[in-house]
Amino acid sequence: MPPAARTSRASRPASRRAAAKPAKSAKSSRRGTARPAKMVYYFGATRCEGNASQRLLLGGKGANLADMTSIGLPVPPGFTITTDTCAAYEGAGGRLPRGLMDDVRANIKLLEKELSKQFGSDRNPLLVSVRSGAAVSMPGMMDTVLNLGLTDAAVAGLARLTGNEWFALDAYRRLVNMFGDVVMGVDHDHFEHAFRAIKTTFGVKEDTQVPVEGLRELVKEYKRIYREHVGQEFPQDPLRQLELAIEAVFRSWNGDRAVEYRRIQDIKGLNGTAVNVQAMAYGNMGDDSATGVAFTRDNTTGEDVFYGEFLVNAQGEDVVAGIRTPRPISELERWNPKAYAQLLKVRQKLERHYKDMQDIEFTIEQGRLFMLQTRTGKRTAQAAVRIAVEMVKEGLIDEKTAIKRIPAGDLSQLLLPYFSEKDKAGATVLTIGIGASPGAATGQLAFTAAEAVERAQRGEKVLLVRTETSPEDVAGMHSAVGILTSTGGKTSHAAVVAVGWGKCCVVGAGALSIDEHKGELHVAGRTFGRSDVLSIDGRTGQVMVGAVRPTVPEKISGDFSKVMQWASKHAVLKVRTNADSPEDARRAREFGAVGIGLCRTEHMFFGGDRTKAIREMILADSTEAREKALAKLLPYQREDFVGILAAMAGFPVTVRLLDPPLHEFVPHLEEQQAELAREMGLPLEQVRRRVKQLHEANPMLGHRGCRLAITYPEILRMQVRAIVEATIECRARGVDARPEIMHPLVGTRRELAQLRAWTEQTIAAVAKEKGWRKALDIPIGTMIEVPRAAVAAGEIAEVADFFSFGTNDLTQMTFGYSRDDIGSFLPAYLAAEMLPKDPFQSIDVGGVGTLVRMACERGRAVAADVRKPFKIGICGEHGGDPASISFFQSCGLDYVSCSPFRVPIARLAAAQAALEVAKRGTR
Repeated sequence: MPPAARTSRASRPASRRAAAKPAKSAKSSRRGTARPAKMVYYFGATRCEGNASQRLLLGGKGANLADMTSIGLPVPPGFTITTDTCAAYEGAGGRLPRGLMDDVRANIKLLEKELSKQFGSDRNPLLVSVRSGAAVSMPGMMDTVLNLGLTDAAVAGLARLTGNEWFALDAYRRLVNMFGDVVMGVDHDHFEHAFRAIKTTFGVKEDTQVPVEGLRELVKEYKRIYREHVGQEFPQDPLRQLELAIEAVFRSWNGDRAVEYRRIQDIKGLNGTAVNVQAMAYGNMGDDSATGVAFTRDNTTGEDVFYGEFLVNAQGEDVVAGIRTPRPISELERWNPKAYAQLLKVRQKLERHYKDMQDIEFTIEQGRLFMLQTRTGKRTAQAAVRIAVEMVKEGLIDEKTAIKRIPAGDLSQLLLPYFSEKDKAGATVLTIGIGASPGAATGQLAFTAAEAVERAQRGEKVLLVRTETSPEDVAGMHSAVGILTSTGGKTSHAAVVAVGWGKCCVVGAGALSIDEHKGELHVAGRTFGRSDVLSIDGRTGQVMVGAVRPTVPEKISGDFSKVMQWASKHAVLKVRTNADSPEDARRAREFGAVGIGLCRTEHMFFGGDRTKAIREMILADSTEAREKALAKLLPYQREDFVGILAAMAGFPVTVRLLDPPLHEFVPHLEEQQAELAREMGLPLEQVRRRVKQLHEANPMLGHRGCRLAITYPEILRMQVRAIVEATIECRARGVDARPEIMHPLVGTRRELAQLRAWTEQTIAAVAKEKGWRKALDIPIGTMIEVPRAAVAAGEIAEVADFFSFGTNDLTQMTFGYSRDDIGSFLPAYLAAEMLPKDPFQSIDVGGVGTLVRMACERGRAVAADVRKPFKIGICGEHGGDPASISFFQSCGLDYVSCSPFRVPIARLAAAQAALEVAKRGTR
């Protein structure tokens, strides 16, 4: 099955159809009109010009076709037009480079000679597929045309040659449809409507049941549709067909779906797509022919079993479009034992050659096997971990390769909620489909991709419900919490994309009847609409009524644990966690955190009497009154610190003193202020006045962080006292408590010097009160989150024991972006490439990163001068981002800190960063 034929027969939107029409210009991410030195690379029995190392030039598909040919697999011959040629096409405003078609004709001649066929012949016609293939796999996102080269004369010759008129007409109707849709922009619905009418006329349901006379009528109707919408006859010159198809594939590089997929996958820096022109192998020649997709191991579980699907008497798009229900690959052994045995040998050869799980596509033409693609298979995190560990056991790879092979960001899938049998007890199961991508998802129903995007942007959790998905649905699939289709199998478009994203997905739920236009789903005698909630289990395929509450995994075990052991062995950066409660601390420790890099004390002020006490402090009009209110908070703070220090015993716990502005703790609605006044026994006007005083035009740059402690040192003293008392209590009980005190938002040396003095005074005073004579050794440091602090890091380091970068605020203040309001313009900025990515998700290396590196260098230099230990970490959200972790490794940080569920991600990313540094050092 042609690999790029992973394209649904679902209708394409108007914008997609417009983009398909021949044009003189197209959106491009690359400019330049120079003609590449060599534009076409041939692969076949007579010569093989490419190899697996040329992915950037030939695309992954083209490089692997050449590679499979060179190792002796049965690959139909063909040639690849390079990605440089695509870049030249785009740079020339949508014109094919001079001389390209001469090279194409020369390679067609080579194909004709090798196969003893002739392009366009009415006796022994050569037909080809034209498929895309970028350096990075983008399943179904670009265009494909099959059976190219058929004309009225050639189809008659093909029928005579094969003695199978049905096959010849089936191939021709597919070409007219795909060429009209992909190349000329004719809406696929026109062709589909005609096909449905023919099936109705002849009283059949399946495509394969249409008789020869029906296909004759269908081809005539397809050609009429083409003529009506294009304004000319279907081209009878095969070379003209080929030229237009090549242009269509190049154009598809900047089509909406491909651009959106690259945005979602963060794919950048590629020239464009290659074009693969390959002799056709026919899976639709009858009941002795088939086409299929398979994985050398199960791509959802990682189990070492041959796994996939196939269809008899079909072509590639039929498997993935969900039009017919495919058969499991295990049944192929019974259908054709010889071909199945060949496939098993190919499976083994490919895994040994590439040393990774492969996604293969094949066609069986009248019993003869042809391999049409291999590529590294997309897989769930569960599968990635298991495959990596088992391949190490098998001796195929070493543990360093295994670490680098698992996408760190995907590990979050292993910690995602799932539906246990206990969770599902009592739930009404409407139907059971095919569990295509594990996980648990609950949401209201969205019936189109556009609807899913719009509702998700409003904060709704939606399930995208479709008969089948197509590449045009990619944005909606990404926005939805889960995907549910009524047709398709585990190698359908929905399944392949969902697995790659770790998105919960159920396909092939055949009992569902979905009416996209009415926004209704019918099943088991019931009707569900947009406001109804369903739950889907991506493991079992169950579709359930209502919201089912899932279970959250809490431990790392098995293969996952083994990978984490390897990561700890090779990582240089330590990984701490951001935790504000003993429960979060314990969970993070189970995930492998070696300390807390950020404990936010303000989170301890909410709830019941705590909230009342902090508000009493805020409303107080004297130091004495504030101290009285703070004394009520002290026991709560101490108790919280005891729990957290005990949960993280033996590891450092960095406690950030109060950071947010005080206005966040007071009510702003009239009725709430009146209630507070009654509780406090104060006049309502006094409460109103104080709340008004706390109002700031820009509170994030206002009276917060260390500025609160400078203004109200009694807050600092209470918090430090709570930390010290908790430490003494823990150590008295034999608990190895290791607190660190961190002052937020410091911008000058003088600020930190004063805060340090007060902190040390309080530590000494509490120790004396408690009769504690042993050294407490509590480090005192600061967050570097103000640009000035990064610039002045050298002098600030003179009075600090450690730095911790608060990259959330540092990014906000460096860019001048409000992280709460960036959503109003960020999508436009990303689309226009004003920014490469969201700077709050992945560190801005050129700007914010420069400040981080500068502060590290200046802080370390001062510490080295006085020969004092000096730790540097990061506790912003960037601490759990793999790309950011790689940068922090280069800066020489000691640790990163992130939320508990991102700890495994950070541990693996830290190991990968260390291995990459080691690799560069050996070059």
